Amino acid sequence: MPVNKLTWKVGGEAGFGILNAGMMFAKTAMRAGLYSFASAEYPSLIRGGHNHLDVKVSEKAVTSHEKALNVLVALDTLTYNKHRDKVVQDGAIIFDSRTTKIAEKPNAKVLLLDIPLLDIAEKNGGRIMRNTVAIGATMALVDLDLRYFSSVLEDNFGRKGEAVVKGNIQAARAGFDYVRQKNGNNFRFKLKAKTNPGRMLMSGNDAATAGAIKAGCKFLAAYPMTPASSIMSTFAGEERNYSLIMKHTEDEIAAINMSIGASYAGVRSLCATSGGGFSLMTEGFGLAAQTETPLVVIESQRPGPATGMATHSSQGDLLFMMHAGTDEFPRIIVAPGDIEESYYATFDAFNLAEKYQLPVVVLMDKYLSESYATIDSLKTDLKVDRGLMPGKAEDNYRRYRHTPSGVSPRTIPGVKKGMFTASSYEHDEVGYEREEEEIRIAMHDKRFRKFEQAKKDIPGPKLYGPKQAGLTVLCWGSNKGPVLQAMEWLKENNIDVNMLHVQYLNPFPAEAVKKAMQSAKKTVDLENNKTGQFAQLVKLNTGLVMDEAVLKYDGRPFFPEEIYDALKRIADGK
Repeated sequence: MPVNKLTWKVGGEAGFGILNAGMMFAKTAMRAGLYSFASAEYPSLIRGGHNHLDVKVSEKAVTSHEKALNVLVALDTLTYNKHRDKVVQDGAIIFDSRTTKIAEKPNAKVLLLDIPLLDIAEKNGGRIMRNTVAIGATMALVDLDLRYFSSVLEDNFGRKGEAVVKGNIQAARAGFDYVRQKNGNNFRFKLKAKTNPGRMLMSGNDAATAGAIKAGCKFLAAYPMTPASSIMSTFAGEERNYSLIMKHTEDEIAAINMSIGASYAGVRSLCATSGGGFSLMTEGFGLAAQTETPLVVIESQRPGPATGMATHSSQGDLLFMMHAGTDEFPRIIVAPGDIEESYYATFDAFNLAEKYQLPVVVLMDKYLSESYATIDSLKTDLKVDRGLMPGKAEDNYRRYRHTPSGVSPRTIPGVKKGMFTASSYEHDEVGYEREEEEIRIAMHDKRFRKFEQAKKDIPGPKLYGPKQAGLTVLCWGSNKGPVLQAMEWLKENNIDVNMLHVQYLNPFPAEAVKKAMQSAKKTVDLENNKTGQFAQLVKLNTGLVMDEAVLKYDGRPFFPEEIYDALKRIADGK
């Protein structure tokens, strides 16, 4: 009987608290001392359309979601029809025949639990409590003490008053008791509570925001754009705690220009957006490069072009971010692979931006930004490095003075003798507009010299799995978690696979990637876009071509099952 490993999905119509219900279940598992991973899919609608949230629970750290389900909570017929065949043998489907009509049975032998979710909810406070009843039923099904869920309900609804909390707890208890009376305690999949060490449940956006605040970021300017929008609300929620300012701008152009202005004035600043918003920011992005003003941008990818699929995931902006802006200029691009890396990469982005006085992009995607995972802890003893920003300027101060590293001493307004010109034009060492050939060449070379030094500060790619394997997967960003899960399953089937995860994409770690590819038996490019943008980047920088490619561009992240199947076919020579 499987214990402490469960995949659970709740689905229904948008507007009825589906996503909140899934998050409550993920928190409940965490309260019980287990790890959970939650990922959601939802349409770009306020109400209507199909919403679902998947939660994977384990007593070991979880790296990704899965396609296969142990329990499906179908709050409408569409959810049942779309997901019934994902439920595994001896799994369960919780539904209410009043709202969910079953015409076809699942392919596998599955327990169909018809529970009067709506009736119970209406007796305890209202239709919206169906989710609460369903989670209570789930708690009975998997044999987990209801008190863990009750504590989540108290925290979740406490601000709404005692009556609301009491009604939800009663609704959960009614669902729990109904399952125990109808089904006993015979379900195959169980959850057993462990000691709760006080872990955290965070999204990628939460972690990135925490990393920014820890780095001393005091100003965020942004215009809401899924999937980066929650960075704004999280940052705003901490304004009084950390003396922050969150500016909801009229558009993305204003957002990046305000962020540049704040940084010019000496404040660590941030702007956050998605690909469509960054398209409007590109001129400002170049301004930061030309004026050598430190700037951190979080860009969370979604499918395009244009508005595309606003609430879905993609990795199609890589080459855009590499080359965004007129002409050419250095920028650092880091693509964290999981929740913890989102925290540390964002913290480091501020140090790198100020140390090298250039733009730094934290490249995320919807899957990483909006998925939640249980993490043990995050380090807080991190060192802030503000680079060459002296408290006073030297005589005859030259803001863009040529140095061996390409980095010049920086001042902020108000520093005595530190006045200089900062415009969008090419300039000399003082900042005055100049167009002579030799000055253009000297300043362009100066900006690019920063990269040589920056390469020494930037960690290289990391190899996961055995040093020698039949297949070497090269990937970036949020594919890290699903690949790690697929590698576990492949190992169980005696197929050795390792993964080279490249987090820092610019400057590109050409020598490390080249070495790994030359020692690999067979290489596989794996990414969420149609044209293999990462593989193009590898070829450009190393001259090497990947042997195989596994690409997905339907707006959804990889399921580990898809990766397993693809890599197994490649390993088998099919």
